[in-house]
Formats: sequence, C-alpha cells, structure tokens
Amino acid sequence: MSGLQQNMPFMMPQYREGIPRVIQPWIYLLIATTFQFSGGVYMGSLHQMMGAMDMMMEDVLMCLYCNLAGMAIYFPILLRMKFRFTNKTLLTAAATGVLLCNLAVPYITFKPLLWLVCFFSGMCKIQGTFECMSNIQLWMTPKRDFTVFFPILNAVILGSMQLSDLLCVHFIHHYHWTCMHWFMCGVMLLNLIFIRLCIKDFRFMRKFPLFGIDWAGSALWAALLVQIAFFFTYGDYYDWFNSKVMRILLMTILCTLCMVVRRMTTIRHPYIEPKMWTYRRLVPVLIVITIAEAFLVTEHVLEEIFLSEIMHYEETVSVKLDWGTLTGVWLGCVFCYWWAHIKRFNYLRLIGIGFFSIIIYLVLMYFSISTEIHISRLYLPVIFRGFAYAIMSITFLICLHELVSFPHFFQSLSILQMLHMVVGGVLGAAAYKQGMSYYVPDNISRYSGMFDRIELSKSHLHLEEQLSVFTEQVMQISLKQIYGWTIYACILTFLLLLMWDSPVRKQLKKIPIWKDVRRQIKNSFWRTSHRIKPTEDVG
Repeated sequence: MSGLQQNMPFMMPQYREGIPRVIQPWIYLLIATTFQFSGGVYMGSLHQMMGAMDMMMEDVLMCLYCNLAGMAIYFPILLRMKFRFTNKTLLTAAATGVLLCNLAVPYITFKPLLWLVCFFSGMCKIQGTFECMSNIQLWMTPKRDFTVFFPILNAVILGSMQLSDLLCVHFIHHYHWTCMHWFMCGVMLLNLIFIRLCIKDFRFMRKFPLFGIDWAGSALWAALLVQIAFFFTYGDYYDWFNSKVMRILLMTILCTLCMVVRRMTTIRHPYIEPKMWTYRRLVPVLIVITIAEAFLVTEHVLEEIFLSEIMHYEETVSVKLDWGTLTGVWLGCVFCYWWAHIKRFNYLRLIGIGFFSIIIYLVLMYFSISTEIHISRLYLPVIFRGFAYAIMSITFLICLHELVSFPHFFQSLSILQMLHMVVGGVLGAAAYKQGMSYYVPDNISRYSGMFDRIELSKSHLHLEEQLSVFTEQVMQISLKQIYGWTIYACILTFLLLLMWDSPVRKQLKKIPIWKDVRRQIKNSFWRTSHRIKPTEDVG
C-alpha cells in the first residue's frame, strides 16, 4: 500500500479548483516562510523597543525566550491537532493568532501579559509552519526520507530568521520599529484572505477527538521552562543568590520540577511519558545539543558586545553580517543533504564537523577582536557559525528520529527544542555575562596602574578620551579571555565526542504514513482489551 502511494502523483486536495497544481506546494512553502518571519518581538528592534517601552534588555530577551518556549512546548500536541481539525481551520487559527499578537505587542507595557502574548505567538507560529510543511512533505520527499525533509525544513526556518532580522532593521532605519509588526499583520491578513478564498475544508481521515491530552501537564512544563528562562536571564540583574527574588525563584523551580515528575509518573497519559527517557543514548544526545547551543549563544552576548561596545557599529552596519550567517546556514543545509542523503555517511562524524566549525568560528573571533579591523573580516567567522548551527539543527533532528520510536518522537522533539532553543541559550548567556562581570573589573584593577600623572601629561588626549580608550582595551582583553575559555571548553567537548561510539545507525528509518500514525495514537489511548480492526480506520 505504501509503495502504491509513493507512485501516485502528488496532490493537495484541500485546494479549490482553479489553482495550478504545479504552484500549490510552492504557495504552502511561502506561507510557512511567512510564519517563520513572525515573532513576538524582533531582536533587530531590541534597542528601539527598550527605549520606547521603558524596558531593560532582560525584559526583551524574556519576551524572546517566551516565544521560543511556546514553540517548544506545543510539539506534542501538533499531531493531535492535525487529526482533529482540518488544514484550513488550523492555518486560519494560526494566522489569526500571529496577527493579533503582532497587533498587541507594541502596546502592552505589563510585562507578564507581554510574555504571555509572546508565548501564544510562538504556539501559533509553530502550528502554522507544521501545517504547511507536513502537507508538502511528500512533495519534497516521495520516499518519506528525513535526510531530505530536515535540510529543506531548516533551510526555511533558519533562513527566515536571518531575513526577518534584515527586514526589521530596514524598517527601523527608514521608518519606525513598530513597522515590522504592522508588516507582519499585513502578511498574515493576506494569508487569511488566501486561505478563505483558495482553501477548502478537507479531511484526509476520520476526525480524532482531543481526549487523553494532559493539559495540566503541559502547563507545568511551560511554567518550568519559563521559570528557568527567567532565572538565568535576570540572574545577573538580581545578583544571583544575593537577592531574595532568586532564592525564592530557585525554590519555585524545584517545586515545579517535582510536580512535573510526579505527574509524569502517576497519571496514565502524561504530557511527556516516562518511557520517552528510557531510549538508549537519548539523554547524551540531549546533553550534547545543550552544550552546542551554549557555545553558539556567543553570537548574542560576546559578539554583540564586540560589535556595539568596541566597534560601535549601528544596527544597519552590524546587520550586514546576517548575510554571512545566511550563507553559512544554506551551505550547512546543502552539506547535510549531501552527507546524510547522498553519501549516507556516519551521523556522529557530522556532529563532529559541526563542533569543529564552532571551534573555527570561536578561534577566528578570538583573533578578530580589535578596533582596527574592517567588517569584512567578520564575514568568515559568521559563515562558520551559520554552517555549524545548520549542521547541529539538522543532525540532531535526524538522530532523534532514529533513536526514538514515532509515538514518542514529538515528545522527545519537544524536550530537544526546550534545551536547544531555551535552556542551552540562557545557560550559556548567563555564563558569559558572569564572566564579563568578573573579568572587566579584574582587568581594570590590574591595568589601571598605567594611569598616573606622568603618563597623563605625556598624552595629547583629554582625560575622558583616555578613559574611553582604556575601557575599550579592557573590554577587548576581557572578551579574548572569555573566548579563550570557550575555545578550550569546545575543544574538550570535541575530543570527548570523538571517543563516543556512534549514537545512531547509518541507515535511517522512513517516515510512517499518516494513517499508521493515527492508528498508533488511537491504540495508545484505547483499552488494552479492545483490538482495533484495520477496517475501523478506513476513511
């Protein structure tokens, strides 16, 4: 039956008559790209948003992490939504949600409400993307091969991230920071009009009710993830455990974790099942992706400090580096496709190539820290960074699908994205900020002896100018020290990875057909005494 389906021409029956079949999947690919362009906040407008809405950097970063948390938490529900509602309903709801969130964000000043809106925006974003990409999956890979699907998926997602940042800075330079929100509202409105006129309600199988979903468990996982993000994002601001707020929050995190574990082990169908954690080598894979994300987050901390505080680049200048990152991302996707699909090489070596690319990026940045360089010298490091990010994102998704059976794939994917998009980033950012908090005062105390009356009298610069030059030099030394320690840690991880046995087989499993997936989900919620006949799932 599956071989017969592979030989059939690709069709999208949800389209109304009159839409040429050849452009139907391309339209869905474009809609998926528009969803990936959206966000609760846009980091290109970070400083403008801080000034206009009277926020700290930590407040805006918390909005970003809430948006990412909403995407990560929602993964286990995606299939259930697909089997319950039609494609038109889900796309309409996702586009409407993104539109309303973009309308509301610039006018919300109450931070918890703003974080909640960003969280909801992330859920709508991943729902819309999944609905589009899952419907054109067979168009991209008729043989249901993840080594084809994941490189294309990440080319769309990671490429859209860079292009969205470029577009946002363009709007800021020529217009206003809120124009990006209004632009996305217009794009989502066009999506809604197209869905209303060109898409019809179509079910490829019988409706499957939303029973057995652990909604309370999903809320606990979301609370735990947001609390962890808050703890590490605001840790430096509250001076960590010297603050009562951080001590109370740590106790709250531990209590929430205990509630999550208790619910996961006591109810029949928890949001994340305990069996998911028992798969061989799954936990090491999750640890490695968390470490890799902690290394890559230097982009948002150390690299940002270098560009803004030392080079004094405006957003319109520093955003040019996104073109280098975009180039690296697409090169990484093509390389993964060649390595995993065409050559069928070992996946562990591909992870090693990703870590080696991170090392090259860190080393190049280490030797580029100077006020005398041209911006063109930074293109090569960011190309390696984008190359490494694409390799890591694709390879770990492929490994995850091979390690975990399909009924637990989306649950493990949710945990992977929690660590990849939120936990790894906030851990790394907190470590780098703490390092800067230590090394900058330490270097000031070490090198401030250079300033005395004789040296000051020899200089033709004013005191303020000398202090400015001295501060920049101290920042350069501090950044090099932290980059150096990060390089040592990355090399050590790379060497440990070389000694690790391959976590997955060389041959990859195929994506199961949707009817088989529905049958597995239905069997998992049915009484064990009841046996479903194959004819019950027809239609």
